[in-house]
Parts: sequence; structure tokens; C-alpha cells
Amino acid sequence: MDKLIVHGGVTLRGSINISGSKNASLPILAASLLTPEPCIIRHVPDVSDTNYMIQILSALGADVERSSGTVRITCEDISDQAPYELVRRMRASICVMGPLLARKGRAVVSLPGGCVIGDRPVDLHLRGLEALGAHVEFAGGNITLTAKDGLHGAEINLCGTHGPTGNVMMAATLAEGLTIIESAAAEPEVLDLANFLNAMGANIQGAGTRRIVIEGVPELHGIEHTVIPDRIEAGTFMVAAAIAGEGVTLRRVCRDHLKAITDAIEQTGHHVQFNATGDVCTVQRNGHPRGIDLVTAPYPGFPTDMQAQMTALLATTPDVSIIKDTIFPQRFMHCAELKRMGADIKVDHGTAVVRGIPQLSAAPVMASDLRASAALVLAALTAKGSTEIIRLYHIDRGYEHIDEKLLMLGANVERLKER
Repeated sequence: MDKLIVHGGVTLRGSINISGSKNASLPILAASLLTPEPCIIRHVPDVSDTNYMIQILSALGADVERSSGTVRITCEDISDQAPYELVRRMRASICVMGPLLARKGRAVVSLPGGCVIGDRPVDLHLRGLEALGAHVEFAGGNITLTAKDGLHGAEINLCGTHGPTGNVMMAATLAEGLTIIESAAAEPEVLDLANFLNAMGANIQGAGTRRIVIEGVPELHGIEHTVIPDRIEAGTFMVAAAIAGEGVTLRRVCRDHLKAITDAIEQTGHHVQFNATGDVCTVQRNGHPRGIDLVTAPYPGFPTDMQAQMTALLATTPDVSIIKDTIFPQRFMHCAELKRMGADIKVDHGTAVVRGIPQLSAAPVMASDLRASAALVLAALTAKGSTEIIRLYHIDRGYEHIDEKLLMLGANVERLKER
């Protein structure tokens, strides 16, 4: 396993490109199962989560070629059973259930693994697919879904959840009749998936809103598609610039997707400037930042996936800041590691009270999940001394070559093998 050594006190300058969205790529890759024709998907980030999804598709019988961020997938003759050894490594692998069920009439998927950031049950996935006509059985750690009479449109409430919205939307594209998803997730990643499916020949309206309407079609065809930029990676580097930067520019971003993150950073006193087209931004650090109150919420609110990174920023921001995570109230494991670096943070019932101190100090710390890993890297950028971050495989799940991008900005970081 790898670890990262971050030598603090170096000012970040320069520019980098933001990668394609991990959270958009995963269901889009899975959606290629819906057609036997070739699909070409561009800007797929080289992270372990997308690598696992590609391995799952290959194990299902897909012909997959990958080169320089472009993935070509042909799912002509596929199995209906996803292998346990791969599925257990990644929670998002559950998104193959919908397309497999729609294409094959049967799907067998192991209960997945993933980050330990609180309870994230698959119940809503199953409830949505049951509403479309699937029969669900549990045995031997597997979920088996069957639809002997095919899938049929239904009206379903999915409580604003991202994964189930995508899974049900994929399945409903080949269902007979009309499907209406109420309280659908409105994230840009859901809209990107819908755009991919519509280009394949699906009939989906309302994606990006709380009400999505899908008219089933007999078949879908292959297409080419470019994945949207990763708003969480962009937000993470925006925070890095606010913590340790002196004019950091991020290219290949989407201003519309970053509004809540931009607002939070500007509320702390730092400056974010976009170009006219909104695909490039520059972050200027303010020498006199201020504390804020922050509450996570479903899109377009402030994302829970940026909560840990903002905690790292506020740990050295003067005044008292209050952070409440309404999505995953248990998602504060990074705070214990930040406290090892000297941060003054108290967590109680999904709320963190952060009293900013002038500077953190280096310490050996351990990553507990994907976004917590990023928070530790950010905190280490200005900490006194050299911080050693272990279990780096967490950060490799969702950030494409984060150490190389930091080096491009002038940071002093080293990736080493753990002994």
C-alpha cells in the first residue's frame, strides 16, 4: 500500500486540468450494458473506482478497451451475474443491477462494500426496481432480481437519493410504459447519465429536477459521450488554493455545478473568479479569512462530499465555524485525525464546532474514507513539518493522480510504499 508525505509550508501556484467526474462515470459505464452496440466514453478518470467498474463489466462479458481517458465498451454477449470479488470492493457497483435487469430479465449482484461513512442501505434501489416489476431474493450474500414478465412503468418516490435515481432510470429506459420518479436526485451527475441515455435513444424528461419522466423504448444503441468535469475534485483544489495558494487556476470546470462550493469559499473571504464561459476559474487566497456556518444538503445545496475538505480549511480560519452534515451525520471521522494535527474541533450529533488556530502541526494520520483522505492532504499543505498519510488507497478511489497535480502546483509531496 502507498502512503503520502506532505511537506507543509509551500505556496501553491499555477494551473491544472480537472478530471472527468467519478460519480458520473460509474453509472454511465454501467449503462453501456443496456445495448449490444459499442459505446465510447471520454474523460473517464483513472481512479480505482472506475477501474473496478471496468473490471466488473469485463467479468460480465463486455469487450472493454481503455486508452488515455477514453473507454470503448461493447456488451454484445453478457452474463447476468456480477462477481463477488469485484463487487465487494466498491459500493457503486450496485448500479449494474438496473441495466442488467432491464437487458437480461435477471441480475445477481453481491451486497457491495465501500467507504465506512454511515449507513447507506440498498433498500431504495430494490424498492424502485420492485416497483418496476422485479422480484427480489437474498441468498448467500447475493441479491437476485428477476423480471420474468419484463419491467413495467410505475410511479416511484426515491427520497432524493443519487444512486437509486440512476439505477431506476436506467432500468426504466427499457421498461414497458411510463415511469415517473418523484423526489428524484437533481445532481449534475444524474443529468449527465440522462443525457447519455437519451443519446442512446431513451426518452427521459426532467432530469436535473425532482421529477423525472421516462417513456420506455424497445431498444437502445451505442453512442459517443464526454463525461462532465468532477465538481468535487474541482472543489477540493479550490479549497487547496484557499488554504495554501497564491493564484491557482483550474481548467475544465463547470461554474454552474460549483455554485454552492464557490459561495462557501467566498463566504470565508477568499476570491473565486471564473472566465466568461465558466470553464476556468482562479482562486485567490485572502490573508484575512473568516469563519462561517455551513450545512450540507442535497444538490443544489452544499455537498456532503465537500464537508471534510471545508473542515480542513476552517481548522486554520480565525473565529468559530459550525458545520452540520444532514446527509451523513456520522461523516466526521477526519476530525479525530485533524485533532492529532492540533485542530480544535468538537463533534456532537452530526455537527462540528471548529475553532480556528493559526497553524496545524505535522503528525502521522490515517485516512478513513475518500473525502477524509483529501481533507488530511489539504490540512497538511500548511502544517508545520512533514505529515505522513497512510491508507492512501482511499484517496485513489476518487482523485486522479492527486499527488502529481499537487506537484504541478508546486507542492512538496512524495508517494511512498508503506513498509
